[in-house]
Formats: sequence, structure tokens, C-alpha cells
Amino acid sequence: MEFIGVIVVLGFVGVLLVGSALGIVSLFRTRDLEKQTRSLAARLGALEAGRPGPLGDPEAAAATAPPIEAPPVAAPPIETSEPATEPSVTPAPASDPGPPVAPEAPRAERLDLEALIGGRWLNRIGIVAVMLAVSFFLKYAFDNDWVGPTGRVAIGLLAGVGLMVLSQWLLGRGYRYFSDGIAALGAGVLFLSLYAAWSFYQLIPMGAAFAGMVLVTAALAGLAMGRDSERLALLALIAGLTTPVLLIPEGDRPNVVFNYLTVLAAGFLTVAWRKRWLWVAPVALAGIALHFAAWYTDRYSPQQLQPTCLYATLFFLLFGAFCVARSRGGGLARAELLLVPANALLYGLALFEMLYADHRWWLTATVLAVAALHLAAARSVPGNGAADASRAARFVFAGVALTFATSAFPIRLEGNWIVIALALEGALLVWAGLRADVRALRIVGAALMLLDILVLLEHHEVAERFLLNRRFAAFAVLTAALAAGVRWVGARTDLDTQERNLFKVAAAAAFLVGVWGLSEELWNALGRQTWGLDPDLARQMGLSLLWAVAAGLLILTGVRREIRGRRLLGLALLCFVALKVFVVDLSILDKAYRIASFLVLGIVLLVVSFWYQRSLTDRPGDSGEGAGDAP
Repeated sequence: MEFIGVIVVLGFVGVLLVGSALGIVSLFRTRDLEKQTRSLAARLGALEAGRPGPLGDPEAAAATAPPIEAPPVAAPPIETSEPATEPSVTPAPASDPGPPVAPEAPRAERLDLEALIGGRWLNRIGIVAVMLAVSFFLKYAFDNDWVGPTGRVAIGLLAGVGLMVLSQWLLGRGYRYFSDGIAALGAGVLFLSLYAAWSFYQLIPMGAAFAGMVLVTAALAGLAMGRDSERLALLALIAGLTTPVLLIPEGDRPNVVFNYLTVLAAGFLTVAWRKRWLWVAPVALAGIALHFAAWYTDRYSPQQLQPTCLYATLFFLLFGAFCVARSRGGGLARAELLLVPANALLYGLALFEMLYADHRWWLTATVLAVAALHLAAARSVPGNGAADASRAARFVFAGVALTFATSAFPIRLEGNWIVIALALEGALLVWAGLRADVRALRIVGAALMLLDILVLLEHHEVAERFLLNRRFAAFAVLTAALAAGVRWVGARTDLDTQERNLFKVAAAAAFLVGVWGLSEELWNALGRQTWGLDPDLARQMGLSLLWAVAAGLLILTGVRREIRGRRLLGLALLCFVALKVFVVDLSILDKAYRIASFLVLGIVLLVVSFWYQRSLTDRPGDSGEGAGDAP
């Protein structure tokens, strides 16, 4: 009974698929006929527009006459037929309107609307109806047990193969894009059928399902290579990356999965290199990174350190070799430029996660090796010629090499020493970017120093001695590095506005980091003082005095050196200090502390005001009250 049901279902599905295919082909044929009809109508219209009218068009005759009358020598005396130019004035209005072309338009529109409804809309509705009929029939057959599990899988497999064959048939008739979609649909049906045969019905072992999915992936990749279709290649790659997820849940067999992913990546990268496909390698890297991260999160243990590092290194070398091969063969395209740092970054993060805690020397050596490999890759890129792609590839490889080389030293450090190392690295990148005239290096250096502030927040150590401790050294070095970068950039006059604005932010950060470090030291020193002062009140008063003096100095130097941003930052800090003194200090401090806070704040405010009046109002173009707005 099940065999008969399978035959019936297959026959019904086959008839409907053939009908759908014929409907699809007729749709494309209708489109082709419409295009040909429009082309012929346009050509006929052009011919009719250039043909003389029924009464004769002397102008058209004159236009066509020269090529015919040019050869004879007797043409000049015959040219006395100048009366031909006289009638051209009178009949022109009669022949100008061109009545034959105007009435054709409504009829063409009516024909187009009829063809649109009868040839396109009905065709598409019919295709959708047939597909729905197939779906409803299969559901009805399955629900009524016409077909058992074996028959369902067989129907799926045969339908998938039929769709692949139909795809080739459509390709042979010129329907390339639609053929790719049918091929992808067939591969999807085959994948689901194999998965159902193993997972739902237990008809085949996992190894057989795995082999079947590999064959489907290989077939789809073969179609992509034969058609030179990157769309199909991407679909085949996604299918290949999905196979371990479907068949090996939760990463129970890491060796099998990683060996399979290695072969898959090597094959697709080779094809992408030969076909010069742009998106296959990035998608492959993203898929393998997701596989690796998921397995590491759920299943990794320290006993698997060696094979895991080996596979991570193997993936890194595969994609690195692809990038080098592409860069030597004409340079990396824009879509591939990010592949180099992304590959190195993912590899570095994986090693950092596995080696930093217990194997830091191995991590340092590996990071230096990665830097050396990228430096060698930069030197291997051919430099003969002015190709932008080659220059960009050399720059990207060299940038990754420099980043990893300078990152090797902070790995060996801890706590505030990491802050110091990153600050010096950022300053070095800014200096190198200025010397080599590479804007990206300067921006990376400034960004690294700004991000180092977050690292400083994390590594917050308690200091026992005032100023003479590693914590204040980290604050001082970071402040000095930011200030040095700002000073070096300020000496250049050929930098754009965006870069200057970035280093203005770095200048403000340098001031705030310095004030922050001094505040930490003062807070701890006043908390440990033995002068008989209340520690909490002394701390609040000390912060108010320090911030008021710092704001005053910032404003005074900004006025003296005519730096408006510095004056504005100082005014903002001074307003904050005034708010703190009038709200916090006035409510919690005792008389002596309160007097000291208000006295210092008042003196600073008077000095700043006097300096503003003296230095800004006497300048040309400044007058009195508007001086505060002078640049």
C-alpha cells in the first residue's frame, strides 16, 4: 500500500512540477515576445516617422537626395530646381502633425494591458496555485498515512534531484537567475530530507546523512563553479557550514567537526581565489568563527588546549594564505581588506582566552610570530606599479604587524603596568604616523590612548605612599602620552579638521586624567592624615580646592595662549566646583572647612575675572562685555 501511495504521490507531484515548469517557461517566453514586439513597434514607428507623407515631403526628399545626386557632375545645373524649397514652406504644416503615430498609442496601451493580465498575472497566479496544490496534497497524503516515513524521505530526495535537473534545463534555455533559485531550492529539499531520515525517522545512521549532505554541498558547489555563480557558491558554503549543526549537536565530536571545517574552508578558499569571488572568504571566516566560539563556550576544557590551539592556528594560516595569494595576484578588493585584520584579531582573541592565564610566555611568542608573518606578507606584496589595491594590501599587513608587535609587551605586564604600556604604545603610533605621514596610524594611536582610560578604570590599585606609587605613575604616563600626541599633532598645519578635533578631545582627556590622578592621591592622603582633621570633611575641602585651582590655571593659560577650547573646559570645571561648594560644602562642612572652600573659590573667581577683563577686552575688535566670546 505504501509503495502504491508513493507512486501516486510521485506521479501527482511530477505532473504538477512539469506544469509549473511549463508555466514558468511560458511566462519568460511571454516576456521575450513582449520585448520583441515593443522593439519591432519602435522600429516601425521610427521608419514611419522618417518616411515621406502621402503628398510627398520635399524636405525629406531634399534630405535623402544629396547621397543620390552627389555623384553626377551635372548636379549643379540641375540644382536650379530650387522651387522644391518653395513648396517645402507650404506643405510643412500639413505634413507636420503626423496623425498616423498618435492614434497608435492608445491601441498599444490596450494591447499591453491585455498582455499584462493574460500573459503575466494569470501565469503567476497559476504557478502559485499549483505550488499550493502540491503542498496541500502532500500534507493530505501524509496525514492519511498514504505514505510512510520511507516514502516521505524518498519523495523528498526525488523532488530535490528533480529540482536540480530542472535547474539545469532552465539554465540551458537562458533563465540563469531563476535557475540558480531552483537549484538552491532543490539543495534545501535534499538537506531537509536527509536530516529527517536521520533525526525524525531514524532510517539511516548519522554517518550516511553526513555523507549525503556533503555530496549535496559538493554538487551545489560544482554547479556554482560550472556556472561561475557566486550566489550558488555562497549557498553551498552556507549549506556546508550548517551540516555540523544539524548532524553533530552540541559539538560532541570536535575533531570530526574541525577536520570537516578545515577541508571545507580549504576547498572554498581555493575556488574563491581562482574565480576571484569576493564574499566567499568573509562568509567562511564568519561561519568558522561562530562554530569555534559556540564549541569553546559549551564544550572546551583545559585538557583540550593543544588540539584547540592547533585548529585555531590552522584556520588562521588558511585565511592568511588566501589573503596573501589574493594580494600578490593584483591586490585585495575593498570587501576583502577587512579580512586581514579580522582573521588576525579572531586568532589573537582565541589565543588570549586560552593562554593568558597559565601560558603567557607562549602567548607572547605567538603574538610576535603573527606580527612577523604579517610583516613578511607586507614585504611580499609586489610594489611595482601604482595599483591602489596593492598599496592598500601592504598598508593593512604592515598595520596588523605593528599592532601585534606592540601588543606583545603589555601581555607580560599586569595592573597599572598595562596602562603604562598601552599609553606608550599609543604615543608611539601617533609619532610613527606623523613621521610616515599615515593618517590611520595617528588615529589608531589616539584611539588606543583614549581606550586606555577604560583600562585605567579596571586596574585600580590602592597606593600607600603619596605620589610615589605605580597607580599615580600610570596616571602621569597616560597624561604625558596624551599631551605629547596633542603637541606633536599641533605642530603640523596640513592635517584635516576631523583629525584635529580628535586630538582636541585627547587634549581634554589629558587634563581630566591628570586632575583625576591628583584627586585620587589627595583623597587617599587626606584620609590617612594625622593632623587631627576629620578625614571626610578634609577630603571634600581638598577636592574643592584642587579643582578650583586646576580650573583657574586652565582658564589663565587658555586666555594667555588664546586657546578657546581650553578656556571653555576650565570654565565648565569652575562652574562645577562652584556648584559643589554652594550645594555640598555649604551643607556638610564645618566652619573652618567651609571658610577655606569659599575663600579659595572666591579668590580663583576674582583672579579669573580680572584676567579676562585685562587680557581680552584690550584686544583689537574686542570691547567690554563681549570679550568673553573672543576666540
